[in-house]
Amino acid sequence: MSSYKADEEYDYLFKLVLIGDSGVGKSNLLSRFTKNEFNLESKSTIGVEFATKTLKVEGKVVKAQIWDTAGQERYRAITSAYYRGAVGALLIYDVTRHATFENAARWLRELRGHTDPNIVVMLIGNKCDLRHLVAVKTEEAKAFAERESLYFMETSALDATNVDNAFTEVLTQIHKIVSKRSVDGSNRGEGSSTDLPGKGETINVKEDGSVLKRMGCCSN
Repeated sequence: MSSYKADEEYDYLFKLVLIGDSGVGKSNLLSRFTKNEFNLESKSTIGVEFATKTLKVEGKVVKAQIWDTAGQERYRAITSAYYRGAVGALLIYDVTRHATFENAARWLRELRGHTDPNIVVMLIGNKCDLRHLVAVKTEEAKAFAERESLYFMETSALDATNVDNAFTEVLTQIHKIVSKRSVDGSNRGEGSSTDLPGKGETINVKEDGSVLKRMGCCSN
């Protein structure tokens, strides 16, 4: 997977959102993926922040616009605007705090209540470098992911384990949905230029449930 300079042209713009309780490492996952940085003194996000990264996915240049929000309840008023237009999400919990995993179901309900049902979602168990403090077993998280048709990986923003893999897997699956839609349109004789996503177009994964239903659980 190749990285590109931010000012280069891109074929697709995909909006991703990071969700999960406060303190699970959303901001550090974002900074590790987009800037390869980690801040031990990271403070809770206030409101909403976003960053971008442009990379190559299956021969296409994809610009990921990744939104990070505060996990605290008092920021719930921004929910609708935060989720609007998202085609992918990383649902993050802290492997050392079981309560953050228990709350994943609530975050998932909220996500699905504000986005298209076919959004690509990956469950992320962050801070897997703290193996001696693990409170959420991999098998438990994997079972939840399988029940909810989510992808799954364990990551460490601190040592960068699986961070790139998690983001790029979500982007790759979104791109596969877009590609399948384009091919299907062509096969039906509807493949005119107006039916296909244009250069730089923001993609909505609506009406591609048949693709997502076949998605399994992905874990490293």
